[in-house]
Amino acid sequence: MKPIVQISLDLTNLAEALDTAAMALRAGVDWLEAGTPFILAEGLHGVRHLAEAFPGVPLVADLKTMDGGYLEAEMMAKAGATHVVVMARAHAETIKCVVKAGRDFGVKVMGDNMVCEDMVAGAKWLEDLGCDYIIHHIGYDERRGIAAQGKRMPSPLDQLREVVQAVQVPVQAVGGLSLEQAIQCPAYGAPLVVLGAPLTIDADAFKTADGNLEESLRLICEKIHAYGDVPVGPTATI
Repeated sequence: MKPIVQISLDLTNLAEALDTAAMALRAGVDWLEAGTPFILAEGLHGVRHLAEAFPGVPLVADLKTMDGGYLEAEMMAKAGATHVVVMARAHAETIKCVVKAGRDFGVKVMGDNMVCEDMVAGAKWLEDLGCDYIIHHIGYDERRGIAAQGKRMPSPLDQLREVVQAVQVPVQAVGGLSLEQAIQCPAYGAPLVVLGAPLTIDADAFKTADGNLEESLRLICEKIHAYGDVPVGPTATI
């Protein structure tokens, strides 16, 4: 598949999220993400505003669903989200409920393997339960807490090759990647590239970063899109 650039709107203010989304789309971003902080702050109404403001643009609702899977997915689908996120650490029945809701309401399901004891097995399990995409994810608190102990900060790149090889569906790597690392993700066989906190969004304040963000994003999108078609699954070139 062709590389896709997704911007995570990890913001807590609707007006700023709308402005950032418009700027990102002008720069060449393909997908928008209603980040978890945004959903907590603005809820369904915020997602609905994004969907109405940018019709036809894929919109990921990063719910991090752990229970009540069918209802959460249904609500976000009706608000205009095209993709929802469910966690691998949820019960299998919850994941199956989200997958069913996805089919019933026409949204895609992204399965997130954050904090799985075996990240590769967690990704495969999500695929087996019907998820359309895998998010290979090292969490914000996990990264920062481990680094604060003086230990090496874990990276999703550590096992990205293994995750890509284990599944047939597209993979996205999330969690503390530098811009350079994010741009390299298609070379690992992971065509879904996320830009956001702390790349283009300040990680601590969750506010738009200073500087000429639009021009920077345009150059980043051009580099990512220049990869062309990315093989997906065990046949990926990595």
